[in-house]
Amino acid sequence: MATNTRDLACTTDDVFRVLANGWLYPGWVVGASRMRDVDASWPAVGAQLHHSFGVWPALLDDRTEVREWEPPRRMVLIARGWPMGEAKVTLHARTTASGCQVRIDEEPVKGPAALIPRFLTTPMLRWRNAETLHRLAYLAEGRAGGDGRASGEVTPPSSS
Repeated sequence: MATNTRDLACTTDDVFRVLANGWLYPGWVVGASRMRDVDASWPAVGAQLHHSFGVWPALLDDRTEVREWEPPRRMVLIARGWPMGEAKVTLHARTTASGCQVRIDEEPVKGPAALIPRFLTTPMLRWRNAETLHRLAYLAEGRAGGDGRASGEVTPPSSS
């Protein structure tokens, strides 16, 4: 399992407001290129984000599903990225004296990536997730999630 941590100058609620807004997913997840749809029930358990990953014109459509949602301390996702496979991603947040600390654990669980020895996948995942936490910090510290989103009340952006 690949594990990264980062100290943020914000609250755990700020982090979970970002996580609760599925439309922000490509803003903090390295490799996610665009959002196609967010289930109305996001971030409830079983809700899905419908995203694309890769670089145009080689974009692949897939989805990510919530397995656990325990704001403001824990979220577990199953992130699909076929043809590579699926990964279990767990985000933990805890309060610190200067704000909060976020830890991300990622482990390939299905598909070709799950067959690759961990000593090969772990360094790549740690490198990617260092940037993922860096991006999440920008959004959470900048209060990008807005107000009230940690409760799960998410509204898609207007089309105007």
